[in-house]
Amino acid sequence: MQLNLSPIGFIESCFKEKFGIPRQPGLVTAARARLKLIAPYDREEAVRGLDGFSHIWLIFGFHGTAEQGWKPTVRPPRLGGNKRLGVFATRSTFRPNPLGLSVVRLSAVDTTAGVVLSLSGADLLDGTPVYDIKPYLPYADILPDASGGFAPDEPDQSMPIHFSDLALQQLAQARSAYPDLQVLIEQMLRYDPRPAYFGASERDKPFGVRLYEFDVKWRIEAGGALVLAVERV
Repeated sequence: MQLNLSPIGFIESCFKEKFGIPRQPGLVTAARARLKLIAPYDREEAVRGLDGFSHIWLIFGFHGTAEQGWKPTVRPPRLGGNKRLGVFATRSTFRPNPLGLSVVRLSAVDTTAGVVLSLSGADLLDGTPVYDIKPYLPYADILPDASGGFAPDEPDQSMPIHFSDLALQQLAQARSAYPDLQVLIEQMLRYDPRPAYFGASERDKPFGVRLYEFDVKWRIEAGGALVLAVERV
């Protein structure tokens, strides 16, 4: 059986580029997104009862990497980016069918003009097409005896995050419109979004990541990560 999938809606996300997106959903709780359903799915009756669930599953497309095709083996960041495993043993974006699956917190359901779902803890790129929504069922979806293979535990998030005086000033100016921006930056950087193969030789290399309408510039130092600037694009 061959399926022809059509999006039911698209994501508006704080993540404007692939770099910096958390590698799993729920890790960066300050990551905000909205799912706007499109016609003919943007009807109140299509989401009736959904607001009774705290979390939902999203089936979506890896539109940012789909054109690169699939790879039978990939290098999981969790293993340092040096060991290859089968694509079906990972959550890599380079899949035969570029589909992703994420569970996110459902913060609100707005049906005043179409249907808009407010989400948090999202690991989704801005513009991501969504193909289906399913409610998260704790009694069925929580499996206490499950094992996590090569990633049994949550990644380390102990790296200290520091802000330059300039970055703090810029965050203060943006706080009225983006009150959680500093928390979002801290949570994102604690998981070190750099490629897994980066090491001490790249310690002074500056990086930039797009969040909302800002270019966040930062680098790794001996004491953790230093946010240099938070500049409007």
